[in-house]
Amino acid sequence: MRILRAIALSLLGASLAVGTANSANREIYPVPAQAKADLAAALKTAVESHKRVLLDFGGNWCGDCQVLDIYFHDPANRPILEANFVLVHINVGHMDENLDIAQQFHIPLEKGVPAVAVLTEKGKLLYSQQNGQFESMRRMQSSAVTEFLVQWRPEKPGCSTVVVNC
Repeated sequence: MRILRAIALSLLGASLAVGTANSANREIYPVPAQAKADLAAALKTAVESHKRVLLDFGGNWCGDCQVLDIYFHDPANRPILEANFVLVHINVGHMDENLDIAQQFHIPLEKGVPAVAVLTEKGKLLYSQQNGQFESMRRMQSSAVTEFLVQWRPEKPGCSTVVVNC
């Protein structure tokens, strides 16, 4: 019985390690050269769908960026994100790519990534992180992302700011 338990625990540990490694190696951020085209496409989609644009600045090497993306797509946040935002991942390389886009949207990369900005459907800046609020995402809860998404989603007639899924 002990041998079976030891084997089961070994297999469980190995599968968890593989799962963690796979999630850390996810390619969330496209190649840096794609950022301007992705932003233009997102703005077009936002106008057509009356959604806001959510810019996520980071890199695939960044553990906190990986966690933010997991939180964006968890069951509590995915419906809010998909109903209200067009998400654009902006790859900043190792803080040496797409600096012009970060500057355009007032993202101080020296404060860390991930960093986000929210734009109207027409591209007007509504919000940009100034103090690295999501830089320690791995120490935060998914509910912090929920609060952020609810706060910055576009207003819809008949919706309250406290209703999560409206």
